[in-house]
Amino acid sequence: MGTLLHMLLNIPAFDDNVHITVAPLYHTAVGQFTFNAMHSGHKVVLMDKWTPEGTLERIEKYKVTTSHMVPTMFHRLLQLPEEERNKYDVSSLRCMIHSAAPCPIPTKQRMLEWWGPVVWEYYAATEGGGTVASPEAWLNKPGTVGNAWPGSEVVILDDEGNDLPAGQIGTVWMKMGDRTFEYHGDKEKTKKSWNDRGFFTVGDAGEMDEDGFLFLRDRKVDMIIAGGVNIYPAETESVLMQHPKVNDCAVFGIPDDDAGEQIKATVQPAEGVSLEGLEAELIAYCIDNLAKFKVPRSIDFLDDFPRDPNGKVYKRKLRDPYWAGRTSQLV
Repeated sequence: MGTLLHMLLNIPAFDDNVHITVAPLYHTAVGQFTFNAMHSGHKVVLMDKWTPEGTLERIEKYKVTTSHMVPTMFHRLLQLPEEERNKYDVSSLRCMIHSAAPCPIPTKQRMLEWWGPVVWEYYAATEGGGTVASPEAWLNKPGTVGNAWPGSEVVILDDEGNDLPAGQIGTVWMKMGDRTFEYHGDKEKTKKSWNDRGFFTVGDAGEMDEDGFLFLRDRKVDMIIAGGVNIYPAETESVLMQHPKVNDCAVFGIPDDDAGEQIKATVQPAEGVSLEGLEAELIAYCIDNLAKFKVPRSIDFLDDFPRDPNGKVYKRKLRDPYWAGRTSQLV
């Protein structure tokens, strides 16, 4: 895909790469990977509007080798009937990298089974960072977003700024050489994002294993505190996303006079699915696959979610109406 990708992912360079751009170019990563492919002299295929069928058609037609995607796209691709998926030749693929949100383990396993060991993952932010997980590393440590790429440092700290040992969840802090940044017009946010060791955070929660591989748990801002227990909604979302009647979902905390917060799920049903009995069915599915305290108390259904152009859900727009007129624990 070009020098940047080869440096970070340590994969061979190919002169015949064909990169498909599946999201708007104004997104930092999408633009960087696309322009880097062009600067390397590779062909680039631009999609006006992303669809799963359109992606597979173009992969086969143009013999696509590389792309930058998000987990929601994987989920939509896997929702296609198996006979539809198998119509297309994807043997040209070499490096389909993804980021932007946690990818449910079953979803990624199915993508690797379908596309082969070509699905790479990284964790970073526009601000800098981060980590990279090769297909082999991920298969060895399912769920990891990798270890620090060259020139980057990643640590897990508690709320007092102390280093946490392997296996303990804290805030993810990163450092990329001497790189610094400021948030435009927001000195207070800038100050809170840096520590005196030169590390910055974007507020994600995670843990490191004994080999230095990072496992994300969720954004701290999305953490639910119910009865004094910290609950990371990404795990509940991951379970719901595996149900065949779910097209997309978002899980968040809403006010509860007794426990402080309770778990609410919002679900976009798959096309043609009846809502009759669906809430009870999905809650029962969660009970079978989650610890009791992680199961949503109720589920709302929407025809569609507010999304950014990548397809990622704007969770705050779903959550905020429940907190209107009340003081949230979330910032």
